[in-house]
Amino acid sequence: MQRSVAMALCGACLIGVLGCSGGGSSASKSSSSSAAITGAAAAATSDPAPNCSPFGNPPATVTADQYPGSKVPACYLGQRLGPWKDRDGYDRYACLYEPPSASSAAPLPLLVYIHPSLFPADTLETATDILEFQNVASLSADPDRAGFIVLAPQGRSTKHFYPSPDDQGLGWDNWYRQFDPGGDTFVDGTVYPENVDAVTIDHFLDRELATGKVDTNRIYVTGWSNGAAMSYIYGLSRPSIAAIAVYSAPDPFHAFNDPCPQVAVADDPSNNGQIHIFNEGLPTMHVHNDCDIAGLCPNGERMATLLRGQGIIVDDLLINSLFLPVSSCLDVCGTNPNANADLAANPGGITLGSVNHTHWPQIWTPAMLEFLRAHPLDSRPRLPG
Repeated sequence: MQRSVAMALCGACLIGVLGCSGGGSSASKSSSSSAAITGAAAAATSDPAPNCSPFGNPPATVTADQYPGSKVPACYLGQRLGPWKDRDGYDRYACLYEPPSASSAAPLPLLVYIHPSLFPADTLETATDILEFQNVASLSADPDRAGFIVLAPQGRSTKHFYPSPDDQGLGWDNWYRQFDPGGDTFVDGTVYPENVDAVTIDHFLDRELATGKVDTNRIYVTGWSNGAAMSYIYGLSRPSIAAIAVYSAPDPFHAFNDPCPQVAVADDPSNNGQIHIFNEGLPTMHVHNDCDIAGLCPNGERMATLLRGQGIIVDDLLINSLFLPVSSCLDVCGTNPNANADLAANPGGITLGSVNHTHWPQIWTPAMLEFLRAHPLDSRPRLPG
């Protein structure tokens, strides 16, 4: 399978290419960012600006497509679903990949893939190796029963709270955090409609569930970059999701210049700086780089700290440029827990980090799939009540 498109992703998932190059070493690690992560985790519980709502920011503003033709995925190796009009009247699409063994007589696990920003759902085919495992790997209780369904919905072009050129374009709105699976919500007399991207994912997932081909005990989510952030907030909001395993996620609750950061909490929020999650027992795996684009590494570490504080399982796997496990972020690639795209403050995260971010970690795909397989919905301990 061709994956030359992965190099085109360099710097475009979050920032522009500013001298992307290889090189660098993981030898100069230190733990100086640990204190900053801990302190920022405590500070993140404060109430944000008074113009922020109980769900963070307003719904993202729709923009023109930056890349002509990116609105409709090609779905070369699968079936294109759509167009389906979302609540705002925009056509939405998804790619569906069913193995020959898919049938209502013997339902299969389903994996939802959420693509990175600025690039379409087709990155599943062109930049990851996930489909190479579709007919040979098992996500079911029987390790010898291979096969799983893959669904890849597509985002839409909106404004983002990411550095340029990823401040707008194709992607997912994880800044308006009304993800209540019950739908629209009233707070103090104001109605807050459900996040339109979450409803879109629900629509295409429900369409496949209606066929009877899906093992509803084993619905999983994976994603990359902005898609990984969306995977986190979507998975934490949908009790039907058994587990997620993602690559290189900005914290969907607080990263970069987000004016309305929030902290995910299992209890009722005490102020607008907190947001309730509905899937408290969600097991998660986050594979990310010790030197990542725009200084994402400490941002991911803080996210793990905060989610673990709410009882969420976070299997946090840090890897270096050789895809080997390491124990800490590289300080030369950024120490700001919010992440930082400033070249002067974060030279490694702009250069080496951009290169690392744009390669799906193929060596870890089997481990990600095994993590999902090991966490079906019915394996969780029952919560009180």
